[in-house]
Amino acid sequence: MTATSQHQAFRLIRTQAIEALHVDVQEYEHEATGARHLHFASDNTENVFMVGLQTVPTDNSGVAHILEHTALCGSEKYPVRDPFFMMIRRSLNTFMNAFTSSDWTAYPFASKNKKDFNNLLDVYLDAVFFSRLDEMDFLQEGHRLEFEEDSVDSALCYKGVVYNEMKGAMSSPVSQLWQTLTRHLYPTSTYHYNSGGDPEHITDLSYEQLKSFYSKHYHPSNAVFLTFGDISAEEHHRKFQDAVLSRFVKEDHGIGVTDEKRYCAPIRVLENYPVEQGESLENKTHIVMGWLLDHSFDLEQNLEAHLLSNVLFENSAAPLQRALEGSDLGHAPSPLCGLEDSNKEMAFACGLEGSNAGSEAAFEQLVLGVLEDVASNGVPKERLEAVLHQLELSQREISGDSYPYGLQIILGALSPMLHGGDPVALLDLEPVLKTLRERIEDPQYFKGLVKRLLLDNPHRVTLTMRPDENFTAERHRLLEKELAAKKAELDDAEKQAILDQAHRLKARQEQKDDESILPKVGIEDVPVSMHFPQSRESKVGPSITIYEQGTNGIVYEQIILDLPELNEEQHRLLPIYTAVVTELGVGDSDYMHMQNVQSAVTGGVGAFSAVKGGIDNEQETKGKLVFSGKALSRNHGRLTELLHDTLESVRFDESERVKELVAQMRAKKEQSVTNAGHSLAMGVAASRMSPTSQLSYQVAGMQGIKAIKALDEALHEPKELEALMARLAELHALVLTGKRRFLVVAEADMAEAMAEDIGRIHADHLQAEAASEFTLPPIRGEVKEAWLTSTQVNFCAKAYATVPVGHADAPALSVLGGFLRNGYLHRAIRE
Repeated sequence: MTATSQHQAFRLIRTQAIEALHVDVQEYEHEATGARHLHFASDNTENVFMVGLQTVPTDNSGVAHILEHTALCGSEKYPVRDPFFMMIRRSLNTFMNAFTSSDWTAYPFASKNKKDFNNLLDVYLDAVFFSRLDEMDFLQEGHRLEFEEDSVDSALCYKGVVYNEMKGAMSSPVSQLWQTLTRHLYPTSTYHYNSGGDPEHITDLSYEQLKSFYSKHYHPSNAVFLTFGDISAEEHHRKFQDAVLSRFVKEDHGIGVTDEKRYCAPIRVLENYPVEQGESLENKTHIVMGWLLDHSFDLEQNLEAHLLSNVLFENSAAPLQRALEGSDLGHAPSPLCGLEDSNKEMAFACGLEGSNAGSEAAFEQLVLGVLEDVASNGVPKERLEAVLHQLELSQREISGDSYPYGLQIILGALSPMLHGGDPVALLDLEPVLKTLRERIEDPQYFKGLVKRLLLDNPHRVTLTMRPDENFTAERHRLLEKELAAKKAELDDAEKQAILDQAHRLKARQEQKDDESILPKVGIEDVPVSMHFPQSRESKVGPSITIYEQGTNGIVYEQIILDLPELNEEQHRLLPIYTAVVTELGVGDSDYMHMQNVQSAVTGGVGAFSAVKGGIDNEQETKGKLVFSGKALSRNHGRLTELLHDTLESVRFDESERVKELVAQMRAKKEQSVTNAGHSLAMGVAASRMSPTSQLSYQVAGMQGIKAIKALDEALHEPKELEALMARLAELHALVLTGKRRFLVVAEADMAEAMAEDIGRIHADHLQAEAASEFTLPPIRGEVKEAWLTSTQVNFCAKAYATVPVGHADAPALSVLGGFLRNGYLHRAIRE
């Protein structure tokens, strides 16, 4: 097939420039299969690819999730056991992964090297559309029965990567809460089911069902291709056509997500979740109210829902957030508070954690009372303007996070493409923002929005999740009973077959595949040098560092202070201080006024500390405290003033506010035990390796979680709360003695103006020297500890002392870490 005819295989539907994102969007359709391609043309050399497929589960077996794993275990062109992880070692990628969402599965990657991009594209396309789906891979990645020991006399057990992964994921009370809420908010559509898989139902999935799901869903007629970068759409088309599309014709399997059948009246649901036996059940209940809203892919409905959610929840001055934080019905606002717009129909939720069963009526009365007040009296127009200001910021910002910029754009377009919306419109918010700015001029507009979307919406669920100390033991008993029954039904030949299957799988896992059939980059493809942004000293003075970057009209500013010498109590107080210092009142203004000011003129301000070991000696430590903020360029002066005023005039007399913030910190920390179990386990294992690892363990690790729980409970005593406020004020006074430096990141025409603002406002501190120097006592030792918590899986870690980052052996050890992770531990533990 010639290049011309390959190009003509795709029909151009439209092109559109999105100036705010610096991209030209081109939308195409493949004539023969109906596959769609959305290309974001950019001068960015980090090219991104994603193929997305609408996957619509009809049960809790996790078929879409298990298929995502199994599809990457070898394909027609690359019949090796593990091409995905092999390519990690043969690639210069900046991102490689696969995702299973509630109604789609996606396979994305990114690379700055064109040869590498084409290598990965070849592997990914073959993996998705021509997967081998070997039964051994299904047993490994999904689930299988094995004997606990290599003997038919031992007990049976379930194994499998996804099976164990979901046991860990569903150990989190918040995951259980969300899954239960969506099960009742969406009683008839695919969102009723756990797309990741419920461990109690994963074992119901058969190999034949997996293959059937693949043949139906993994077809180009059900696929969307999304690309970003400086490789042309025509070049992508040639690759798609040659590698995949020329081998398919259009099919219609009737795949789609139905709209939900609506409730005629609100419902209440009561369910249990597990806690440790002997643990107090008081103040452990979650109560959440959820509403089903409009279509997520309709841009106007989407932004109206965001406006509603942000006005009610954006910060502690927002009506619902303020009511929940101040309520004595619970410990803290639920992590589910806000809008979920990734499903075809959006959901809005609000709730409390740390409550008690029996509080449902009072909680509903509290929430509905706030909503009725807003519907009757409205909110200040300034509040609505501030929320629209935040939406503008979110559209403009090119945030790093853990995803490449192009992938963030692509992910924003994927859901509307699959649901039948306009992906370009959802990325170009400015026209609808303009419409909303006009609508908020009408005082009745937002009042009507609250009535229509919430108060007059009968599709509402109030969910109570209460703790049950017998839940885990009963679940374990039922699983043992199920496995014992299965074993009792087996004859000798069937038992031997299970043993033989385990031996075959082990042999397959240990076989050495011929990696040479996979494409790779060589040393010659690795850039000799890397580009790093260059800083310069401001004309105002050496204490101000400037990075001139294209920031799409956003400015970033940091005040960096050398941490002074602190005592042990102040070390442990530091994370409390950094969490509350930008959440309090400033000068004559209380915290609620300052929350509104922050929302109106910035994209947020915050504080954090950074304590690092020396490059050549990890026992030598230095500490910094950073106040940071961002804003639209037009607000750069107000950002500088706000950061200065917060630093110089923060109030430590709002004790009830601090008490609320500590309760919220506790709630988040407790949730992290299962959500970040591996990181916490590694933190414990390394806690005596260096001063910084010990401090991290004490303030942010397992010891820190224990400490924040104790502090939160102590603050019910007025004397303890008063003492905490005094210690915070004392610590802040010490912080102000640190030497100050300033960082500005902005576009070239704005950077020096910001530096001049800083020089004027901080004139008295540009040359100040630190009064004392931060240190930590040296430590080097081993740890053998176990922490007990309510989870279906263990999180285990072992730490080894090596060398500081500046040591000659550090680069080799860093490379060795990657080899051990992907070359040994992946096979020995994950599989």
